[in-house]
Amino acid sequence: MSEHIVAAYDQELGSLGRNIAEMGGIAEQMLSDAMDALVSMDTDLARAVVARDSSLDALQRQVEEFAILTIARRQPMAVDLREIVAAIRVSGDLERVGDLAKNIAKRTLKLGVEARIPRAAVGLKHMGDLALLQLKNVLDAYASRDIERAKEVWMRDAELDALEDSVFRDLLTFMMEDPRNISFCTHLLFCSKNIERTGDHATNIAETVYYLVTGDNLPMERPKGPNSIMTTGK
Repeated sequence: MSEHIVAAYDQELGSLGRNIAEMGGIAEQMLSDAMDALVSMDTDLARAVVARDSSLDALQRQVEEFAILTIARRQPMAVDLREIVAAIRVSGDLERVGDLAKNIAKRTLKLGVEARIPRAAVGLKHMGDLALLQLKNVLDAYASRDIERAKEVWMRDAELDALEDSVFRDLLTFMMEDPRNISFCTHLLFCSKNIERTGDHATNIAETVYYLVTGDNLPMERPKGPNSIMTTGK
């Protein structure tokens, strides 16, 4: 009987893992498509991103409900409980990544054919590429329980912050050059913030991976910039 219970419990944890993997795939594709839509001003692709957000929301609710039911039924302890808590955390971060990708797509729809300065999107594309790489790497770290890879993602968040600062300065320059650029560049400023926040959620997942594997929080202050000094919490 106990073997049957253990097998069933393993299946439940495996189901949670598969749901997280599916959410990760959707979130990655939404972010990639949102950035492609923004750079090329592809309104059809932007609409597709917006439409796909509901499926990610539904999966996130499914993960939460299943996780709560599993806790109530199995009353897990130690590492098993961390598995379930981690799934809840990661699903929440992935749902927010989807929201941020949707926001970028909505900005693209508002911009329409108003692409006044094509070169203004170059910095945003660099940001989007890095954010997508961060998301892919941290999801791989979660799947393989690789804390070293998770820490690498965590450390690189400062790089994305630095890119956002650079994009901010460039967009301000464009606005000062010609007041007609203000509306367009303001939309791009919001997009850059959405990309930066996506990086923050990848960092959150990295911290969750570390917690899942070790049971502890990362013993360092979160990176705040390219020149920040990493110190232990001792």
